[in-house]
Amino acid sequence: MSYLNPAEFVTKMIDAGEAKAFMSTRDTIIRAYMAGAILSLAAAFAVTITVQTGEPLLGAVLFPVGFCMLYLLGFDLLTGVFTLVPLALIDKRRGVTVRAVLRNWWLVFVGNFAGALTVAVMMACIFTFSFSMDPNEVGRQIGTIGESRTVGYADHGAAGMLTLFIRGVLCNWMVSTGVVGAMMATSVPGKVIAMWMPILVFFYLGFEHSIVNMYLFPSGLMLGGDFSIADYLLWNEIPTVIGNLVGGLTFVGLTLYATHARTGAARNAPALPEKVKVPAE
Repeated sequence: MSYLNPAEFVTKMIDAGEAKAFMSTRDTIIRAYMAGAILSLAAAFAVTITVQTGEPLLGAVLFPVGFCMLYLLGFDLLTGVFTLVPLALIDKRRGVTVRAVLRNWWLVFVGNFAGALTVAVMMACIFTFSFSMDPNEVGRQIGTIGESRTVGYADHGAAGMLTLFIRGVLCNWMVSTGVVGAMMATSVPGKVIAMWMPILVFFYLGFEHSIVNMYLFPSGLMLGGDFSIADYLLWNEIPTVIGNLVGGLTFVGLTLYATHARTGAARNAPALPEKVKVPAE
């Protein structure tokens, strides 16, 4: 078959989480770096399309190309390991500890950020002709995104923080669904289709993705956005990371694990009434 049933792909999710928990520091960093870089290029691509065409939907439709590429190449995003690695701990896989889970998350975070920052510097050079002129139209738009999604939240205080957190939750609900989609399909076209759909939803609806933001906000600071590093960390990155963790683990990892890896006992079917025999006359 070209796909796995739920019990099979949930087992695959747990196996993947276990493998990532034991992966070497070197491989974890390299894979996370490349994932952050490729997703950042996709974000720059989507913003460029949106600005040049005036059609946000078109940018959202094409953004998932980066997500598909990085997962087909076996690279890791923080949003994905938030969902997969804890399952190996919950399933009591031998040697998987809380420390191993936190180690994996930290290394992937560092690698993702380094890759995103690399692309942010490169794209800022392109948008400003190596910082020799003011940003072009796309560069100015990225600066505007940084302002609206930091100080824009801050202007609303606690309500803004809650909105930011919820957007982070919803984001990784969709993104982790895409990660699982890649596991349920066994063909490349099937994997791409299964990944494409939820990623399109998250990007078009403007949910908050911690790794995309690792590109957009440092890039925005380089391109003249009117916000600070503290604004970025407090009013975007930190709440987004927490929201991504809650969304992916709660609405994807734990729900799938609970119902397909630890399926509840089936209820007994009610006994059918016996047929009443009609005595022969």
